[in-house]
Amino acid sequence: MMKNIKGSLILLIAALIWGTAFVAQTSGSEVVPPFTFNASRSFIGALFLFFCSKLLFIGKNKSVRSDGVNSMADDSSSGWPIKGGILCGLVLFFAMGFQQFGIGLYPEGVAVSGRSGFLTATYVVMVALYSQIVAKKISPLIIVSVTGVITGMYLLCMSAGFSEIYVGDVLEFMCAICFTLHILVIDKFSVCDSVKLSCIQFLTCGIMSFAVAVISETIVPEDILNAIGPIMFAGVMSSGVAYTLQMVGQKYAKPAVASIVMSLESVFSVLAGWIILNERLTSRELTGCIIVFAAVIISQISCGFDETEK
Repeated sequence: MMKNIKGSLILLIAALIWGTAFVAQTSGSEVVPPFTFNASRSFIGALFLFFCSKLLFIGKNKSVRSDGVNSMADDSSSGWPIKGGILCGLVLFFAMGFQQFGIGLYPEGVAVSGRSGFLTATYVVMVALYSQIVAKKISPLIIVSVTGVITGMYLLCMSAGFSEIYVGDVLEFMCAICFTLHILVIDKFSVCDSVKLSCIQFLTCGIMSFAVAVISETIVPEDILNAIGPIMFAGVMSSGVAYTLQMVGQKYAKPAVASIVMSLESVFSVLAGWIILNERLTSRELTGCIIVFAAVIISQISCGFDETEK
């Protein structure tokens, strides 16, 4: 029970950071092209995590010495999960690419942070649906949840019918699909050292993003300096801290509880956009957000029932 609470608190902090990061990404997209932004934040995140891994290693050595055990201990037992980190990084590259590119394509007057945050949160329903399909049993609650997501996304993304759907909406939905894959890949490597796994995934994501940026964008160092605040927040807090907290939190919290807590990212994104960027959602869009969030909760209640039955 205590482990589950510990995992939930860790994931709550991650969700808060991610939700606030949508504001940083929105601000950064006005100055820096998407792949340049993602490369910058990923390299900063990887560097931050590399130093964190070294500090943790030093701390472990000090603990070993104080216990009078062999002071020549090293971190070879945990090692660097190269394969897992690269796979996570490749999936994350596509997820972050769709997300940042989509954010930059929204027109003026759209509540970008809240809208993209809620569309991204639909990955929670996709994870639940995947789990049901693998178990070869789809519960009625999952059907209700999927119906709710479709209804909510229609209200959120098509306020004036199909003519009002934005390219950014499509890309954010593609981002949600990629984050679904990301969670499933992370689950396969949950036994690995979280900090090292996250470090490698961001190094991989940074290299991929930089390669695309060199080919398709004009990299202007001055623009990067002008957006250094959003880049640093996204790099250190969102990439370095939050994604690592996700990996740590998933070790302790049950999957159903973990997904519910992480879905609160969408709520925090709306609140952050409202408080910091003065973004506003129409009553129709707000209704869509509420329905999507309710669908997320319902999908996790279904997963909770399944775990209880087991």
